[in-house]
Amino acid sequence: MRALIRRDLADAAITALSEDRRFATAYNAALQSASMVVACSGYRVTAKVGHHKVSFAAAALALGPQADRYTAYFDRCRRKRNVIDYITASVATETEADELLRLTKEFNEIVERWIAVTLPAFAP
Repeated sequence: MRALIRRDLADAAITALSEDRRFATAYNAALQSASMVVACSGYRVTAKVGHHKVSFAAAALALGPQADRYTAYFDRCRRKRNVIDYITASVATETEADELLRLTKEFNEIVERWIAVTLPAFAP
């Protein structure tokens, strides 16, 4: 999972990509970070309708209040990512892509600190 997160964070920083692709890629890194929390907690979210929302909600429960602002934000981004991937193009702005990338990096740092404290055997 860490390799996926690193790849997506790097790709989302490529300004030559469209803002939509950068946004969707940064979102995927956030989702993988949440999925890592769920997995480290001993659970798995099945790939069914709503699994992104459930992944962020479960990560928020495990991480506690420090993650609330991030997971609520990512849930709003989830809706935009759905539009980008399934409905139309030219949805995200450069500012939105940059903000999502920044907050995803911050969230991933919280996740890694939580893993280091809670499950040091899984720390990088």
